[in-house]
Order: sequence, then C-alpha cells, then structure tokens
Amino acid sequence: MASSCQALLAALKDCVLNSECVTKQGNLPSTCLRDHVDELPESCQSLRKATFECKRGMLDMRKRFRGNIVGSRFQFEPEKPTASAPDTQSKPS
Repeated sequence: MASSCQALLAALKDCVLNSECVTKQGNLPSTCLRDHVDELPESCQSLRKATFECKRGMLDMRKRFRGNIVGSRFQFEPEKPTASAPDTQSKPS
C-alpha cells in the first residue's frame, strides 16, 4: 500500500483495538470491521470510510495523476489513555 494511506490505516487499527467490540466483547478486530460495523464508535466508522476512499483513490487514474489527496493530509496521533486527574482547583484557606 502506498504511504499516503498508512496514517489512516494506523489510526483505524488503533481505534478498532480500543473499541468496545474488541475490548469488552472479545471479538477480533477483523470481525468487528466486517460484521459489527454499527457497534463501532463514530470515529472508527469515519476512519474506515476514509481508508476506503484512500485505497480507492490509489486506483482512480484521475486521482493518480493529481495525487491521492484523501490520505496525504491526515496526521495520525495515537490516543493517550485518560487517567483520572486530581482536582486542580485550589481551595481557599
């Protein structure tokens, strides 16, 4: 696969691996993407569609000539686990 879609694919993998379909229900990521698409979060569904459009753009001759814009401008930043932060508000003395 071309490097233009790599960031989208990495983001999709990260999103699906952290979804409830994989973590709580114990399904394989491939099963979640194939059979349980409606159960995935909205962000995973949009990444799935963007990845599809990026792959399709690699085959479209018009887009190959102009460049595959769909995936080339995407920057992937993995989600950081959210830890419960202590209360930062100071109490008056």
